Amino acid sequence: MEEVIKIEGGHRLHGTVRISGSKNSTVALIPACVLGNAPVTIYGVPNISDVRSLTVLLRELNVEVKQIDEETLYIDPTNMENIPMVSNAVSKLRASYYFMGALLGKYGHAQIKMPGGCYLGPRPIDLHLKGFEALGATITYEHGCYILHADELVGSRIFLDISSVGATINIMMAAVYAKGRTVIENAAREPEIIDIATLLNKMGAKIHGMGTSTLVIDGMQELKGCSHEIIPDRIEAATYIIMAAAMADDMVIENIIPQHIEAILMKLEEIGIQMKVGPDFVEIFGSDKELR
Repeated sequence: MEEVIKIEGGHRLHGTVRISGSKNSTVALIPACVLGNAPVTIYGVPNISDVRSLTVLLRELNVEVKQIDEETLYIDPTNMENIPMVSNAVSKLRASYYFMGALLGKYGHAQIKMPGGCYLGPRPIDLHLKGFEALGATITYEHGCYILHADELVGSRIFLDISSVGATINIMMAAVYAKGRTVIENAAREPEIIDIATLLNKMGAKIHGMGTSTLVIDGMQELKGCSHEIIPDRIEAATYIIMAAAMADDMVIENIIPQHIEAILMKLEEIGIQMKVGPDFVEIFGSDKELR
């Protein structure tokens, strides 16, 4: 039986909605947690199926995972084992490719089934692999699995042909344990990159240049645990804000970072939407004007 969403239109909206943690950050933060040798606690974890799939993968690696409450995840990689990641759970989740960078960085070896996930058009991982090779890894593809190996990862200057979020994060995770300095040119600048780098820096990494097109990573010998709160989901926030602009009498969208959705807010102001922007919320006021 197919799931169906039925919407009855024509009703004005009002009230308050709280934005959950960034989905795109979460699917990279969770694999990044295994880079340390002590527990990491993540707050603001969204209730999505990808988190449950990542939890399955962590437990296959003998990582302890506890759901403290609805939005808090405790991850302890103390007894982690670097086993081949070949289960069906890998095929269900495209973001499982972040374990490539994490395991290669921490152990110098990773074996992982071709990542799966929903089909959103061509999304090759060649930039990820080229970055790993630039750090000194050899990569083979056998029986549907990528096998990545490096006796020693060495920092390098890497230029990304496309400013890819996934490749930037994956290379950054491998580079935190590389010997010397790694510079990623044409790096992605999205808020999620800053969020992952912030977590890694809390764990003891040395990453500079977040939010710019040049990331500098100085390799470390060991990372520790920490606590970290995920940034709010800017896509979810923008969706509710546009919905409120179209159909709300008075609606408050909480737990946002206004700078992350600045372009949306500016465009809404241009078309006459009345709003109040606070440090972590936006209130949209109703309008009788017809939007065109």
